[in-house]
Amino acid sequence: MTDMQNALDLIGRGADEIIKRDELEARLKLGRPLRIKAGFDPTAPDLHLGHTVLLNKMRQFQDLGHQVIFLIGDFTGMIGDPTGKNVTRKPLTREDVEANAKTYADQVFKVLDRERTEVRFNSEWFGAMSAADMIKLAAQHTVARMLERDDFAKRYAAQQSIAIHEFLYPLVQGYDSVALKCDVELGGTDQKFNLLMGRGLQEHYGQPAQIVLTMPLLEGLDGVAKMSKSLGNYIGINEPPNEIFGKVMRVSDELMWRYFELLSFEKSVADIQRLRGAINAGTANPRDCKMELAAELTARFHGRAAAEAAVRHWHDVVQGGGVPQDITTLEIGVPAEGIRIGALLKAAGLAPSTSEAARKLGERAVRVDGAVVESRELTFGVGAEHLLQLGKRGFARVRLVAL
Repeated sequence: MTDMQNALDLIGRGADEIIKRDELEARLKLGRPLRIKAGFDPTAPDLHLGHTVLLNKMRQFQDLGHQVIFLIGDFTGMIGDPTGKNVTRKPLTREDVEANAKTYADQVFKVLDRERTEVRFNSEWFGAMSAADMIKLAAQHTVARMLERDDFAKRYAAQQSIAIHEFLYPLVQGYDSVALKCDVELGGTDQKFNLLMGRGLQEHYGQPAQIVLTMPLLEGLDGVAKMSKSLGNYIGINEPPNEIFGKVMRVSDELMWRYFELLSFEKSVADIQRLRGAINAGTANPRDCKMELAAELTARFHGRAAAEAAVRHWHDVVQGGGVPQDITTLEIGVPAEGIRIGALLKAAGLAPSTSEAARKLGERAVRVDGAVVESRELTFGVGAEHLLQLGKRGFARVRLVAL
């Protein structure tokens, strides 16, 4: 195959749709780095594997020599995109946006090449816009056109409220492509209307219209709904290594192939086809293939050594049913008044936050020295040493010392 065909195959891997593929090929032939944009509204502080579907595609463009733009929608985040919702989404405060945006920026470079990534905030141009400028932008489309968007149409038909500011969201997202002079914009299939808005606005402002590439929405652990933290079916990229590994191992054998296609860098399409053929022929075990995927994803976010330890943990604890033999004792400094169980679980690296620890306590998923703990008020003092367990796979031995 030609280099062009290889590039198009990589770009198309896992994609749901490439709008104007012929234009993409024509721009690739120009021999210059293309400007590739994907926008992320900082609506939550932590990213999960569903978010990395777009990040992975951005990394593939980087590997082909193109310039990617990780756009943080700090301005649009204060509007609130209603995509996939049947009610108006509550806008974020400036403080929420800034805190979440910083966390996003810290996490994305586990996938993207920092040196080849342009991080931008759309408040750069919208913050300088006057009310008159925004009215001119709003004049580019009609209410009838906005009601072509599926979620707006359904809410209108059901006589559910649609706030005026929600109509601004697609226009604002579209104008981002004008401000950044994008060649290609990436987004989920639920973003197609907004992505096409960018094409129209670029033409209005005298720019070549961007190519639109949509990626499927990754199903969560339940294999049904879109991966979402609110649904509890997610795999967070900041979760502990054993948790990422164990959750990937819970994915169904059928869904595993979708995860391979959308999330793996180490396995080519041909490799995946060979694995699938071997399993169908009975010469390979689905569990072993899933372990390869789990190890790859764990290594991506925590390093190869952590992934190898997670494999050992899986064999020793999940399959063997015991307590890991290689647990090191962590010394954790605590104040004179002691430390509550939620903060201790976070400090030990078993929970990403105290709120997540509280949720696990409510699920009776926390043990201290083998006993189930439910009280969020449980406090531990200086000098104690305990074996903590969260779920079936999370273990930590801690020694509490004075700050």
